[in-house]
Amino acid sequence: MKKYLATLASFLIMLCIGGVYAWSIFVPPLITEHGLLTSQTQLVFGFTIATFAVVMILAGRIEKKRGPRITAIIGAVLFTCGYLLASVSGGKLSVLLIGIGLFSGAGIAFGYVTSLATPIKWFPDYKGLITGVSVAGFGGGAIILSWIVETLLEKDVPVLRIFRIVGISYGIVVFLSALLFSVPKQFQTESAKSIIPLREHLKNSKIWVLFLAMFSGTFAGLLIIGNLKPIGLNFGVSEVYATIAISFLAIGNMIGRVLWGFVSDRLGGRRSILLALALLTLFTLLVIPGSHSDLTFLFIPFLVGLGFGANFVLFAAEVTQLFGVAKIGTIYPIVFLSYGFAGIIGPSIGGGLYDLTQSYTIPIIISAVICALGMVIFYRMIPPRKSI
Repeated sequence: MKKYLATLASFLIMLCIGGVYAWSIFVPPLITEHGLLTSQTQLVFGFTIATFAVVMILAGRIEKKRGPRITAIIGAVLFTCGYLLASVSGGKLSVLLIGIGLFSGAGIAFGYVTSLATPIKWFPDYKGLITGVSVAGFGGGAIILSWIVETLLEKDVPVLRIFRIVGISYGIVVFLSALLFSVPKQFQTESAKSIIPLREHLKNSKIWVLFLAMFSGTFAGLLIIGNLKPIGLNFGVSEVYATIAISFLAIGNMIGRVLWGFVSDRLGGRRSILLALALLTLFTLLVIPGSHSDLTFLFIPFLVGLGFGANFVLFAAEVTQLFGVAKIGTIYPIVFLSYGFAGIIGPSIGGGLYDLTQSYTIPIIISAVICALGMVIFYRMIPPRKSI
């Protein structure tokens, strides 16, 4: 029963912290109510992702020393404090960066690393699938949050008040879910002495190849996610469909995480990663022609989400395959740091280039090219499994 409760807790926490992917729903009200530029709103989103990725290294080590329950509780407190601070920011960029970007980003990191590592310890024989199920909640979090926020905006609730509502309600769910966490006995006896120094990991070339490949895939996905609603509006999509597209992308992201976990267990990590990056490159390019119709603008973001979700299943599963289940909490955060770089660079480039050109065509093409380059690097540097 403990392993199922831990998996349920993982899914619920991921569902809450995954709301970060609904950020574009906050962009229009932040612009209209508080005068922020598009690039400034994307800076907040990017900084959140960057903090998330950087703090995961620390969170992974705390999880290994103190266990998942305490680690997740820390995440709940940080997440709530961040949104409460943002709610009293008055729309000031600096305070939003500290509240949403720093505190909530750190809270997401503590919740994510715990929710990722714990179920794998209970189901070591189904690494890909159980990872997919765990992180599916993260992908689906945007569906729930975008619906909540849109409902509140339609009732003329100010965006800062919405931040307060999200912080308190989501924080409570994460805290209560954290109490359900536990780990198998063989992992309870691990001590801090088993943690390898960070500098030793940084000497491993495989980690850096995984880092670059994951950067390329998450760069492409985050540029689209952070700017999705503005992209639709810029190409003439109605506001209703541009908003609904956020949920379609989130659905694709959620389904993709489970689907790619299933694929990984059967095709193997290397072939699955190459296939996923190739498809994400194609789907990203399809956003341009797909944005000229309301209906296709729902379908194409779904495909982007499907490809984007692969990153968070395949690379985690590949780390456990190459380095072992026990090291997922310490090595994967290093690979995941690439997601932070992609978060701070991708959405900001998208928003910045739009401010300059009033078009999203160029940033979309750039993101597809970077995704393709990552696929080539991974293909050349990681040989087939039998050669490793």
